[in-house]
Amino acid sequence: MALNNMTNMPGRVLPAAAQSVASFSSAPEMHGTTILCVRKNGKVCLIGDGQVSLGHTVVKPNAKKVRRINENIVAGFAGSTADAFTLMERLESKLEEYPGQLTRSCVELAKAWRTDKYLRHLEAILIVADKNQSYTLTGNGDVVEPHDGIIGIGSGGTYALAAARALIDQPLEAEEIARKAMNIAADICVYTNHNFVVEVLEDASTKPSN
Repeated sequence: MALNNMTNMPGRVLPAAAQSVASFSSAPEMHGTTILCVRKNGKVCLIGDGQVSLGHTVVKPNAKKVRRINENIVAGFAGSTADAFTLMERLESKLEEYPGQLTRSCVELAKAWRTDKYLRHLEAILIVADKNQSYTLTGNGDVVEPHDGIIGIGSGGTYALAAARALIDQPLEAEEIARKAMNIAADICVYTNHNFVVEVLEDASTKPSN
């Protein structure tokens, strides 16, 4: 099914201009983390901090909110950990159902997330990326692909996003940009620390030959 036809479905791929609205306004506001995805020169870096906060108290400094689903797909989340893991499991099921079709898998998950009487109560925001595409998924049924290859979610997401955009034209690799931007976000956001978990995917065409 063409993406143009998907835009009117309950789980829909939104134009890039809608990213900030879908990621930070229409979905429930999530505190306690920063997740950033940066894509540049055939590489994509997904990075997240490790802080878990309960109110004004830090309850864990080294949580893992970024994971590799398989050798080609990485995902990260902001929000409820239990809810996010439930959604991750559903995403893995969709990827098994539609192998090699990340977009369709994300759209099908977003449709279920919005319409299923159990899933629609789950409070989290996901970033899912492969070597070619990056998406933000929300409980409103939105599947958003950024226009510039950069996504930031969570309490420090806007800081990390702004910093990464400022650095994207510098002679830096995706991971370098992501780490610098996350350090800036962690310095500003009290719900974000400097214990980063990083996953990097690289297009085979960019890898040096032996």
